[in-house]
Amino acid sequence: MTSPKMLLGSSGLKAKKQLGQNFLSDPSTSKMIVERSGITDQDTVFEIGPGLGSLTIQIARCASKVVAIEKDTTIIPVLKTELEAASISNVEIINTSILDFELPELENGHDTKDQRFIMMGNLPYNISSQILAVLVENRKKFKKAVFMLQKELVQRITSPPGSRNYGRISVLVQYCGDIKVLAEIKKHLFFPAPDVDSSVIEITIPEEPQYMPLNEKCFFDTVRSAFGQRRKTLKNSLAGGFVGLDHGQAEKVLIKSGIDPVRRAETLAVADFVRLSDEVHRLSEKQI
Repeated sequence: MTSPKMLLGSSGLKAKKQLGQNFLSDPSTSKMIVERSGITDQDTVFEIGPGLGSLTIQIARCASKVVAIEKDTTIIPVLKTELEAASISNVEIINTSILDFELPELENGHDTKDQRFIMMGNLPYNISSQILAVLVENRKKFKKAVFMLQKELVQRITSPPGSRNYGRISVLVQYCGDIKVLAEIKKHLFFPAPDVDSSVIEITIPEEPQYMPLNEKCFFDTVRSAFGQRRKTLKNSLAGGFVGLDHGQAEKVLIKSGIDPVRRAETLAVADFVRLSDEVHRLSEKQI
């Protein structure tokens, strides 16, 4: 693999800061990540932001097919050249943003209806949380996700209830599946080097969900409301939030959920939020 610096320079390109482009420059690191991901020749992998192909080439050597979703039009010719040079022919490149790509249509356009895919990517720091939300909302179509993220974000995702870093993104990703840190990647292994180190995580998504809220949208809205004003008590943060409760209703659903109304959002585990959202949903059903 040619170094990202040389590839970009010879093509008259520069890394785009607005797209969060930091290209992995060490082939052995890419190979290690893919090996630890456990990809087989039965898997179709959706890679977010393939860039210059460092991960893409290694994934393609193990997987049945790679669907590479790349927003940067200018970099795609370079990516295609690198794939051809590595004799890779099982990669389909789609020029769009993952935030615009219609994941619900996967079964119509790619392989069989019952297949569960793998999502991978070195995620741009500026939209990492949005991409994680896309995974959570579409998790039934994926059996796992392997992401390279800023180390600080991984610390937030893996934080337990009651800790300083525990927040809305922690709840959403832990609701999605089991999280495991696969590797720590130093910042000097990227070009251009980012300001912080990265971590690689694997999110394993069970076929049968561990948590089954009565209404998933209500669950997402309840979590969003609870953390909307995290310095306030749950009673106050739920009242007037995205779930449309007044103070009396907020206190009622919290008590029925077995949760003290004066607790704060960061003290609740995922299962607590599921119970709470179920009571919010039951109340909304009664009011219809």
